[in-house]
Order: sequence, then C-alpha cells, then structure tokens
Amino acid sequence: MNSLPKVHTGFQSSTEKLLDWNHPMYKLYEKAKKFGGWNPIDIDFSVDRQSVLNSGPKERELVAQLVALFGAGEEAVTLDFLPVLYTMANEGRLEDTIYLTTFLYEEAKHTEFFARWRQEVGMTEDLSKYHTDNYKKVFYEMLPQAMNALYTDNSPEAQVRALTTYHMVVEGMLAESGYHSFRLGFQATGLLPGMIEGIKNLGRDEGRHIGFGTYTLRRLISQDPKLYDVFTETMDGLLPYAIGLINDTIAITEGEEMYGVDWTIMTDYAIKQYNTREASISKAKDHFDAYLEIEEEAEAIIE
Repeated sequence: MNSLPKVHTGFQSSTEKLLDWNHPMYKLYEKAKKFGGWNPIDIDFSVDRQSVLNSGPKERELVAQLVALFGAGEEAVTLDFLPVLYTMANEGRLEDTIYLTTFLYEEAKHTEFFARWRQEVGMTEDLSKYHTDNYKKVFYEMLPQAMNALYTDNSPEAQVRALTTYHMVVEGMLAESGYHSFRLGFQATGLLPGMIEGIKNLGRDEGRHIGFGTYTLRRLISQDPKLYDVFTETMDGLLPYAIGLINDTIAITEGEEMYGVDWTIMTDYAIKQYNTREASISKAKDHFDAYLEIEEEAEAIIE
C-alpha cells in the first residue's frame, strides 16, 4: 500500500517541459474538446415520447428496464470515478489529469441525458425495481468498493482492480452491450430517434474513456507483468454477475422477439466484448520494458 502525497514539489507547466503535446492522454483531451461538446438539452425527444405512448405494456417495460439500468449505471460511474482522477493527480500525471477533467464532465452529461429523456417521454416512475441482485452486486457494491479503495491505496494492484472493474467490465462489456441493444432494437425502426442520437454521442465519449482505461492498464502491466494476474482475477470475479445482469435484462422478453429482435443474442455479444477487452490487455504482459510500444498501441485505440 502506498501513501498519497500531500504537498506539491513543483509544477510541470512552470518548467521547460510545459505539456507533452504528443502524450496519448493529451491527444484524448484534444479529441474530447473536438467531439464532446454535444448538449442533451438540444436533442428532440418528441418522436420518442409518441413511440412510448403508443407502445404496448410489454414493449414499454423492456424500454423502461433498459433505461433504468443504463441511467443508473451512468449515475454510478459519475459518482464513482473521482478516485481515479484523484490518483492520477497525486501521481503528478498532468496529461492524464487534464484529460480526465473532460471524462468526468462527460459522465455527468450522460446521466443528464437519461434523466432528460425520461422526463420528456413521461417515464418518470420509480424504475429501481429493475435493479436485480446481479445489477446491485456490480453497481451498488463492487464498482464503488474498487474505486473508493484508491483513496487509501494507490498501489498498482489497486489501480488495476479499479480500472478493470470500471473500464473493462462496466464500460467495455456492459455499456457497450447496452449501446448495441439500443441500436439493435430502435435504430432501424426509427421509434426512438432521440435516444439513438444520444447513444451515438455517448458511444463516442465512451470510446475515449475505454481508451484511457486500456492505455493505463497496459502501462501498469508492461511495467510489472505480474499485474496481469490481478487483471484476470478481477475480470473473472466480475464475469458471473455481468452475465447474470445481461440474462436478467433479456428475461423480460420470455424468449419472444420484441421490436423485431431476438434479445437472447445479447449474452453472446456481451461475452464477445469481454473477450475483446481481455485480449486487448493481454498484449502488455510480455513487454516489461516496452512503454513506447504501449504508447503506440494506445494511440491506435484513440484514433
């Protein structure tokens, strides 16, 4: 366990170094400035409202369930992300910290988006009934525990556990599967154009967020390959609850097609996302001294 510094010993921007304009995290910051300026209040939800009003009880319940899980999930990652920003700042990682200021802003905006959508379409009832035991295990318990541990333990092991939980499973597996479910069910039909517009913006933001998580995990594991075991243990510990959550979500369809979709395919899609994230991080374990290579791979992710 490492203690966190309490005082500054100097400031990078006052030295000849200034900022590293080629740092992968600074490049993410530039992309956030360029692409992250969308505003939820500008999105038209009038068609979405009519579609929700015209939907049958079961169809409405499916949408309500998806929104309940996604909206609360965005709130959770907004509330729980600050320890990572705190850790990067305390380690003096200026470019990382500069980028992460946009990261937290974007998560807050995602929370606003789902709240505005619910208000505009008239879906303002209590949706917490859709938070199953698997959902609560991940979002109520494991995510905040892994993140808040960084306040007292900023060791590489603690960082790997936090980043794996947040970026690889919650964002890289569950959120990506959620985006796919919305696109699958509602993009072609045109029933929820406001939702789809927002999801496209969210997806662009989250791509940058996952880029940060992937880059940082690779950086840590390249410096100490034994941390790959911490990564896989964390992934494997979360997998049963993540798959359980996906299965809970599609159970409402009772095996029937809704909105022209066989929702049972979402389990396979989620597992594919899980395997993709694991394969991406595994590239770092054999490159103990290959920090420059990690930077190059991270830039490919960012682009």
